[in-house]
Amino acid sequence: QITLLIGFISVNNSPWTDYSAYSFFQIVTMCDLVMILFFYIMHIFRVYRKLTCVSWPLAEFLHYLIGTILLLIGSIVAASKSYNITGLVAGATFGFLATILCVISMWSSYKVSCITQSTSK
Repeated sequence: QITLLIGFISVNNSPWTDYSAYSFFQIVTMCDLVMILFFYIMHIFRVYRKLTCVSWPLAEFLHYLIGTILLLIGSIVAASKSYNITGLVAGATFGFLATILCVISMWSSYKVSCITQSTSK
């Protein structure tokens, strides 16, 4: 979350050269931040125990998968349109770092929910 927030703030406080590229990057980072916060709140208050009609591990996995792909695309576009402006380069760099962290989180979520369940049966 911190890397997404730093990437968003870096891009937001820099002079833009291409509006569509950086607005897409900002939208993707904010949507990822909101969805991560949503899943944290679901886990903290254990709402997933009350709403059993939803497969929460699958929902979280799909969120990370779609968010990671969109974040990677946004970071590539932001890096290619940065024109060596330091704030935009920093935003794209933190976008790539957040992409790597999302992949690690997605893998650990998959490993905990799917591999441990299949070995415990």
